[in-house]
Amino acid sequence: MYKLLLCWRYLRTRWIALASVISVTLGVATMIVTNAVMAGFSNEMQTRIHGILSDLVFESHSLSGFQDPVWHMEEIKRAAGDQIAGMTPTVAVPAMLSFQVRNQWVTRQVMFIGIDPATHAQVSDFGQYLQHPTNRQQLSFDLREGGYDTTDSQSPTETPTRPALEHAGWPHRRMRVERERLWKQRLESQADQAGPTRPVDQQVDAVLAATSEDEPPDDAAAADLPRQNPFQAARPEPQGRTMDPAKEQFTGIVPGIGLASFRNREGIDQFLTLPGDDVKITFPTAGTPPKAVSDTFTIVDFYESKMSEYDSNFVFVPIDALQRMRGMIDPQTGIPSVNSIQIRLKPGADLNEVRDRLRKVFPADLYAIATWRDKQGPLLSAVDMEMAVLNILLFLIIAVAGFGILAIFFMIVVEKTRDIGILKALGATATGIAGIFLGYGLFLGLVGAGAGLALGLGITWNINQIRQAVEWCTGARVFDPSIYYFFQIPTIVNPATVSWIIVGAVAIAVGSSVLPAVRAARLHAVEALRHE
Repeated sequence: MYKLLLCWRYLRTRWIALASVISVTLGVATMIVTNAVMAGFSNEMQTRIHGILSDLVFESHSLSGFQDPVWHMEEIKRAAGDQIAGMTPTVAVPAMLSFQVRNQWVTRQVMFIGIDPATHAQVSDFGQYLQHPTNRQQLSFDLREGGYDTTDSQSPTETPTRPALEHAGWPHRRMRVERERLWKQRLESQADQAGPTRPVDQQVDAVLAATSEDEPPDDAAAADLPRQNPFQAARPEPQGRTMDPAKEQFTGIVPGIGLASFRNREGIDQFLTLPGDDVKITFPTAGTPPKAVSDTFTIVDFYESKMSEYDSNFVFVPIDALQRMRGMIDPQTGIPSVNSIQIRLKPGADLNEVRDRLRKVFPADLYAIATWRDKQGPLLSAVDMEMAVLNILLFLIIAVAGFGILAIFFMIVVEKTRDIGILKALGATATGIAGIFLGYGLFLGLVGAGAGLALGLGITWNINQIRQAVEWCTGARVFDPSIYYFFQIPTIVNPATVSWIIVGAVAIAVGSSVLPAVRAARLHAVEALRHE
């Protein structure tokens, strides 16, 4: 009983121990907050990666793919049908996307992905990342009559950040076609009064550049044009009939929003092209050797997963259109080819088990079968390694507190040598003396860890309110959604992780008191009293 009383007395009266308690508190709180934020970021990243990738990817080693996806899906069901919730075929090829902004062509390298709009949403979260509410329910590659979101559907706030999408779709397309028609008439009427003074291709570029602006081209550019239709040269129409762009569209595509927009400092998205505009895409055929082919497509929606790697790279198109343009349909049998099958498993299914089961059925030299974690293995491993290294560095803060406890306890042993001698003379055992210091270290660890737990959880649960307060006080952004693609700082408190942090902090505090406790226990009563 005397050991507990002495420990409590030292804890209340020796203010120098407060420094060690504060060190433990700050160390524990920092580790809890950091692990919660890192876990939140990791979970958000994995959720978004898994949102576009299905559970399993069954794919060919060649871009030409494999024939008869229906037969392959039936074989997959025979091998692991009890674990499969849905499947859909896809075709993915590298491509170049081009569209015109002002007087320049913008060309982007993309991954051109053919999907089945009826089944693709069953194996991924693709649908919820679209910008039109109706497309989020059921994707259609037909251009919509307006109704696109002017606010970010994934944002908790309802502040309009995309006013350019207000008139996107058919209204934008009809307005653009009407502007082009009026400008064409104006240019033709002026062509009789002045001959061409610039190369024809430069004149066409100037007119097409003006079609993306709200104002018509200047008179000088208009006066230089010859009597011809530059729009027909820039947008070739199908042979045999005249296409009315105000009433018809080309094959629809859904590009990532990062390909067509950028965010300014005010948080408003500026668009280079909108749903209703036409773009050109160049991609390889499925022949050997492959040849480059180009076609014109109409943007019908945007895809936004909040992962810049996807939003600035992926372009989706109907799979049957891509198969036809690449020559992936057998002309004799009509059987198409695909180069991958996306598989969604039932809840609770073991990804690795199903993957290994399929690998035993299909030869590895013809097919590659991987889970979504296998596809993103290096990225996920890098995140895990960062968390491990960061935890080690942060744990050194608590280790510093441990050295402080060690120094304080050695000082107490020297200062209280006479008191230790008196206790031993009164009958206290060496174990009892050592227990005093070990109990004192335990008290310091428990108090520091408890305070750190309360502080850490308080910061974690209110981190976004704290962020807003800091931004209000400093006038500077602490967390920019345009960089991280999250509108709030994500946090996940893992009870197991918090428990290990608390246990580790207490263990360091107790471990730091072992050497001083052993030295105090070895003091002889007579020697200790003689010392005074």
